[in-house]
Amino acid sequence: MKVIQLDPSLAYRPENENHQYRNYEDSPLVDRVKMTYTLMHTHQTVEFVKQKLSHWGSCMHRKMTVMEALSLLDDLVDESDPDVDFPNSFHAYQTAEGIRKMHPDKDWFQLVGLLHDLGKILALDNEPQWAVVGDTFPVGCKHQKSIVFSETTFKDNPDAHHPVYSTQYGMYEPNCGLENVLMSWGHDEYLYRVLKFNECSIPEEGLYMIRFHSFYPWHTGGDYQHLCNEKDRKMLPWVQEFNKFDLYTKTEELPDVENLRPYYQNLIDKYCPRIMSW
Repeated sequence: MKVIQLDPSLAYRPENENHQYRNYEDSPLVDRVKMTYTLMHTHQTVEFVKQKLSHWGSCMHRKMTVMEALSLLDDLVDESDPDVDFPNSFHAYQTAEGIRKMHPDKDWFQLVGLLHDLGKILALDNEPQWAVVGDTFPVGCKHQKSIVFSETTFKDNPDAHHPVYSTQYGMYEPNCGLENVLMSWGHDEYLYRVLKFNECSIPEEGLYMIRFHSFYPWHTGGDYQHLCNEKDRKMLPWVQEFNKFDLYTKTEELPDVENLRPYYQNLIDKYCPRIMSW
């Protein structure tokens, strides 16, 4: 009999009475999701992350506009997502529109909703999805229990048996700050570096949301506080506010992208260069 592990941090998340989000127990997509996380938790190591930072951190692989990048997500279905099975570009507009409704005065926040998953274009550049999508976690220190499927999926990860990397603080100092922590490689860190490289003028709160929005073991599970500093604690409410829209705007009712595109193009023109290096 197959045993499926519950997401340990599920208890921290409110649920819509008609829809259970982040369902890792009996979602029809759970087999695909667990395979993605098993590969991720096996291969995401300190060495692997450093290699990817070296390769992609230069942001010199291609040039294109934000809208061109967004259109690429028409061809991407996130294999780590147990909630939906439609292209990621629709999720971008769903998130942005949810934020726009509740925060009409924060256009940069709305833009963050649109942009936050653009780093997933890595999966269309021959990167495996386990190195692009899904929840993130620090490498170089002990894997915490609130990481989804953590009880079974890290057993073949070499860092889990390393004399330093397997300890609580690992290679880090107490309260060193998340900006000084190596996170598992994926779309969050990649897009953050792209936006910084291209000198986008999104406020720091927005860049922080982008960089850590997939770090569920921290912003929802409550783990890794021993690595956080005062800045992280100050930014946490922003990440949690963003997470409400990232997670709870997912529905099968798809947005009218053609109608919405001109509004968001104006925001892109305000905060991001027209042609960006990726």
